[in-house]
Amino acid sequence: MHGRLKLGVVAALLLLGAFGLAGCGVRGPLEVPHDAPTETGNATPGTPGQPVPHKPSVLDPLIR
Repeated sequence: MHGRLKLGVVAALLLLGAFGLAGCGVRGPLEVPHDAPTETGNATPGTPGQPVPHKPSVLDPLIR
């Protein structure tokens, strides 16, 4: 029984370590590199506010 307990503690520590590393970082928008061009060329943005049509999926019954 002692071996299983030790294995469980090691697994829990590894899991907590993985969650801790996943939480590292800066929350927010990405920063633009200093030498990046700021012009968009001939690109035109899409019209905001229009819904995207739903594409049926095999997983739809699971989430509805």
